[in-house]
Amino acid sequence: MKGYFRVLAVAGGMLITMLAAAPTFAQKQGGILKLSHFDSPASMSILEESTRAALQPAMGVFNNLVMYKQDVPQTSLQSVAPDLATGWSWNEDGTELTFPLRQGVKWHDGKLFTAKEVKCTWDLLTGTASEKLRLNPRKSWYANLQALTTNGDYEVTFHLKRPQSSLLAAAAGRGVGHAAGASSDIAGLRSRYGGEPRRSTRYDAEARLWAQ
Repeated sequence: MKGYFRVLAVAGGMLITMLAAAPTFAQKQGGILKLSHFDSPASMSILEESTRAALQPAMGVFNNLVMYKQDVPQTSLQSVAPDLATGWSWNEDGTELTFPLRQGVKWHDGKLFTAKEVKCTWDLLTGTASEKLRLNPRKSWYANLQALTTNGDYEVTFHLKRPQSSLLAAAAGRGVGHAAGASSDIAGLRSRYGGEPRRSTRYDAEARLWAQ
């Protein structure tokens, strides 16, 4: 009987040690994420794609300004949380939505993420950029957006023609708010795949996407 309790004591001690160390393991960075997928994405140009086949793997590489909390079963404005933005605020009449941006965020090539990438993203989405997307499945979503302005390197403001509280929900959706998914030109959008610590290192449409 004493031996039995001794075994239980040792096992219990090991379990406590493992549970205490769990947060350390959860915070470890790096490695390779492997997941099964039902199809091969047509491309990693996320602004030009709209199918689940493309968005599901791409959203693990790109960032939004804001996103829905992943532990809340039903999406709503109350479940929106900051991502590349640190927060948001509306003006009194609901026609200006301002996002302060995180500082120190880097692309996988080491260059800093700034407000100009956010402006580039929405200039492409609204069709006001000099270069055009090959496909723009979300252009109609932003028909009420009059302009997007930058205030220094780390703040952007969306100026609306009329109040639209759903703009925040649109920015949090899959495949719509990925400000870290665009650089200052269209070629960069299709090749500069994401920010640290997640990035796509190689994409082969006929084989697999490597992300780490």
